[in-house]
Amino acid sequence: MANWEQNVRKVTPYVPGEQPAQSGIIKLNTNENPYPPAPGVAKALQELEAERLRLYPDPTASELTKALAARYGVNENQVFVGVGSDDVLALAFLTFFNGAEPILFPDITYSFYEVWANLYRIPYRCPPLDEHFCIRKEDYCQACGGIVLANPNAPTGLAADLSVIEEIVRSNPKVIVIVDEAYIDFGGTSAVSLIPSYENLLVVQTFSKSRSMAGMRIGYALGQPALIRYLQDVKYSFNSYTMDLSALKLGAAALADEAYFQQTLEKIIGTRERVKGALQELGFVCLDSQSNFIFAAHPVFSAAELFEALKRQQIYVRHFDRPRISDYLRITVGTEEEMERLLSFLRQLVQR
Repeated sequence: MANWEQNVRKVTPYVPGEQPAQSGIIKLNTNENPYPPAPGVAKALQELEAERLRLYPDPTASELTKALAARYGVNENQVFVGVGSDDVLALAFLTFFNGAEPILFPDITYSFYEVWANLYRIPYRCPPLDEHFCIRKEDYCQACGGIVLANPNAPTGLAADLSVIEEIVRSNPKVIVIVDEAYIDFGGTSAVSLIPSYENLLVVQTFSKSRSMAGMRIGYALGQPALIRYLQDVKYSFNSYTMDLSALKLGAAALADEAYFQQTLEKIIGTRERVKGALQELGFVCLDSQSNFIFAAHPVFSAAELFEALKRQQIYVRHFDRPRISDYLRITVGTEEEMERLLSFLRQLVQR
């Protein structure tokens, strides 16, 4: 090892799903929305003036912040925006988790939590999910340095009742509880309604899934003003101009079309429930996903075998070779046509 390497911060990075470049594939591995953004987004993009790109964007992100505040019925000083929910969550880790006690998040959840904890040298502990892949609230009602819960969880898709989330928040008044709601629009009950009652609750959401804007990188947090102020202080100490002009304009445009948003959600949820039933008919065990993906295992065919067989058909899903979940595939809900092609191949494979 070279001398300079002794002072390098070494971490094991998060590994995202494959992003194959070839055409003609069915991409069901990164939980992207199969439908385009609201029509107003395309219109706003056409109207974006290139001349304005020579100027810095609004560091307060006021246009998007106002739209989000109106959408969720909160004040503007209760909204924080960032470059995708990953950016928001990473800043929240950096801001709020600085105690000696370990923070808590489940053993099976979004794997970026472990990466951020290691990156920022935050002690952590991972209480195991129960045998049904659900959190045990008693595991989170104890002394700790903070809590992070994805709800619905990933990659299982299961959602905890709001009463469980509230009891965890209520039991930990001395630390911050982050509820990562990347998939909440597809099922479950949001914790946003709890914000007026709890000053230690931060709810994080994203435009990447339900609003079809993963390529735009827009995430946000909602909480009481003191939490948002602390996040802003860290953001401005890190990078004042995190949101570019196009993200601010297009994000606000997406929020303006609630009817399209609801129609798209209904299509994805309907497809999800139909495909879960079809997979169960083929012998798959499917968890009761409340997200835009399905977590499924087959008693005969290994997940690794199914993953490779589907890939040969240019159908990409996600396989996590990790303890307790290595038998499962995570399958993003695509269009009806894409899911039918997936099912058609699985029928041939399973029933041969």
